[in-house]
Amino acid sequence: MTTAIAYTEFGGPDVLHEIPLPERTPSADEIAIRVAAAGVNPIDAKLRSGKRPSGEITEPRRVGADGAGVVTAVGADVDGFRVGDSVAFTGVSGAYATEIVVPARHVYARPARVSAAEGAALGIPVSTAYQALRSLGVGAGDTLLLHGGSGAVGQAVIQFAVLWGADVVATTSDRRAERVRELGAIPVAYGEGLADRVREAAPQGVTVAIDAAGTDEALETSLELVPDRHRIATLVRGRDAAGLGIRAFSGGSPQPLTAQQLTWRAEAMPVAIALMIAGRFSVELGPTFALADAAEAHRAVEAGVDGKITLVP
Repeated sequence: MTTAIAYTEFGGPDVLHEIPLPERTPSADEIAIRVAAAGVNPIDAKLRSGKRPSGEITEPRRVGADGAGVVTAVGADVDGFRVGDSVAFTGVSGAYATEIVVPARHVYARPARVSAAEGAALGIPVSTAYQALRSLGVGAGDTLLLHGGSGAVGQAVIQFAVLWGADVVATTSDRRAERVRELGAIPVAYGEGLADRVREAAPQGVTVAIDAAGTDEALETSLELVPDRHRIATLVRGRDAAGLGIRAFSGGSPQPLTAQQLTWRAEAMPVAIALMIAGRFSVELGPTFALADAAEAHRAVEAGVDGKITLVP
């Protein structure tokens, strides 16, 4: 029997429960996938709790945007995939499931070198990082100040930016500094005196900043150090961006992404997968939970853990 995780009211992790689903045959442009792993993102918990507005709940609302698995059926108009292919997917609704049927445009080939857990961990983090960097025009000659360097999005930002020739200074805890350094960034500790520590780490100055932490400190330090506010973006405090004169991508921003930005988000998955095959990109995996234990997974993501949490049906 096909099952999925859903909720019928906003609240804590305990509102999540497993529901049965009817069998579905993919339509002409869809692919059916047996899910091997689903990625747990912080946005999943924010939507479930109601912290991120998402409209009235009128029927069981399924959870999860990212996953990986094996193709079980292919729609008549779909090219490039066949039954038995290993794939990853993102940008869907209801990835926390044993089976899922999704539009083919959201599905990407997953070579054997990329595990199901790794494929499920890519989605939102790499799409967000890639699109933000492209939107800000980050490249050779830039020094990027990144707030929140050790999270899944932050780690993706560091890797893309370094590959594209930028220098990166990333804020992090002392405990996570080594991981940030391994990825190619200069780690600096959060807390009082941050701006001075960034100046010491980047005496050449900072040209661009990305806030993946959402703190007042992150925004204030970026405004202090980056001359051009059009090259400061927040991924968390979208509703504050206009008043500060900076940019916002997702993170509660009232402004939708442009067609070009959506195109960049779609490009991110195949780019990241190709880099993983070449040994030039990695994801840090964290705890794994059974699908039925989705509530525990949400408690973990809200508490904060090292690495990306995944669910396994």
